[in-house]
Amino acid sequence: MRLLHTSDWHIGRTLHGTELLAEQEAVLTGLARVVAAESVDVVLVAGDVYDRAVPSADATAVLDRVVGRLLQAGAAVVMTPGNHDSARRLGTFSGLLSAAGLHVRASTGRLDEPVLLSDEHGEVAVYGLPFLEPEVARHELGISGGRSHEAVVGAAMDRVRSDLFLRPGARSVVLAHAFVGGGVASDSERDICVGGVDLVPATVFDGVDYVALGHLHRPQTLTPRMRYSGSPLAYSFGEAGQQKQAWLVDLDAHGLAEVRPVPLPTPRELTVLTGTLDQLLADPVHGPVEEHFVSARLTDAIRPVDPMRRLQSRFPHCVHLEWAGAGAVAGGRSYQERLRGRSDLDVAAEFVGHVRGVAPSATERELLARALGAADRAEVRR
Repeated sequence: MRLLHTSDWHIGRTLHGTELLAEQEAVLTGLARVVAAESVDVVLVAGDVYDRAVPSADATAVLDRVVGRLLQAGAAVVMTPGNHDSARRLGTFSGLLSAAGLHVRASTGRLDEPVLLSDEHGEVAVYGLPFLEPEVARHELGISGGRSHEAVVGAAMDRVRSDLFLRPGARSVVLAHAFVGGGVASDSERDICVGGVDLVPATVFDGVDYVALGHLHRPQTLTPRMRYSGSPLAYSFGEAGQQKQAWLVDLDAHGLAEVRPVPLPTPRELTVLTGTLDQLLADPVHGPVEEHFVSARLTDAIRPVDPMRRLQSRFPHCVHLEWAGAGAVAGGRSYQERLRGRSDLDVAAEFVGHVRGVAPSATERELLARALGAADRAEVRR
């Protein structure tokens, strides 16, 4: 049996406020071509199908079209919710959808009920573990003590192994959305540890032939039988240049036979450019990246006027701008911290300096003082 392991589609996600639905549909439609070319039997989607619990109508339409293409290409689809999904919403009509070949495993109480598939070697049991929020899942799983992610995933896997014990000879696959020990995070994942997702030891998943992991956006191998597929698109500039992929997983009569990466197309590359505004606008070396998503880091000594509009005249998909010139504010303190205890005039002067890159002159400070005085007098008269 041949499986295609994917995860973290995040349909509906934006890049610095720019919609990515067209790029998402393009790369996910590419999965259907892989299904047809590689004779894939089952597509696995290990969580974070959507980017938010209540997806937009456009996002649900993209999922509908993408899954339809996967099914038409000849594969069944097994899908589980991640921490960005609403398990209840994703699981709506799951019984009806199973008849069409889309198997959504969204119920904690039924996670030990596998999707049963078969090939010439016999039965394959595919278990889908939805994202397990410890405080909620521990009650559903009957855990009296542990409140960690390790505890609830461990209890879930105990149930899986108990069911698998009753299926002698069956090969087994588990989908899970978790931060497993040995995995390397990138800056596009949200709510990994700060959001309460604890590290889960890899040994929790012992006893199954293949573990299809989701949650981390960088493709990686923890053990030969336990892997993260990563996200199909780069969702931050920290992932610029990263080759996205899925895993093609072959099971033979004895279990896991072979795993190989399948590179995914990149509808629009991400590029980080550094230089003065004039350099970025004029240098011909940047010609090949004009249609990329661009993050620009400006090094002008004085902050340029209207830099985003000017950058977008050459790079229409420039979505992020950072000023790193000599006049840029150093350090990571917030405005509130840096301005605490200072006068209104100092605050106004600080703002002018921040925006323009040069502190106001004595004449400009006098004008600011007059304006602030007029505002104070107007406030008193109200």
